[in-house]
Amino acid sequence: MSIKVGDTLPEAKFTIMGEGGPKPVSSSEVFKGKTVVLFAVPGAFTPTCSEQHLPGFVGRADDLKAKGVDTVACTAVNDVFVLTAWAKARDAQDDVTMLADGSADFAKAIGLDIDLSGFGLGTRSKRYAMIVEDGVVKYLGIEDSPPEHNKATAEKVLAALK
Repeated sequence: MSIKVGDTLPEAKFTIMGEGGPKPVSSSEVFKGKTVVLFAVPGAFTPTCSEQHLPGFVGRADDLKAKGVDTVACTAVNDVFVLTAWAKARDAQDDVTMLADGSADFAKAIGLDIDLSGFGLGTRSKRYAMIVEDGVVKYLGIEDSPPEHNKATAEKVLAALK
């Protein structure tokens, strides 16, 4: 069963790139006491993720923050090195916090994992976007299949922010 609006995010560990290298961070560290826009992509450097999904949030980061968002974050079932390289390649490192979910633990815990083994990708995260206030999901847009990109856009999130 997947997470829904009104649910509290489970405790999980992500990896971020710190000044000294990879650093674990808990979901409570990311979400407690903050308004966070979290979006997930099936994979860094994949076509829709790189050309549409991430750029939408990078381009609208200031608009999101103007509406009270403390952090814009992206998660993917990739390692922190890949996500860091992707952020640099897409000039996103100043606008989007990359949260590596390398083993899909977070994706599985919220019921938004997807088996893309048929495409050689293994277990990944579904494409989604959510608004999280102090750890509670306030908005959630989930795409029906990975290439789709119409329910989890920065524009949909902006429209949902009060």
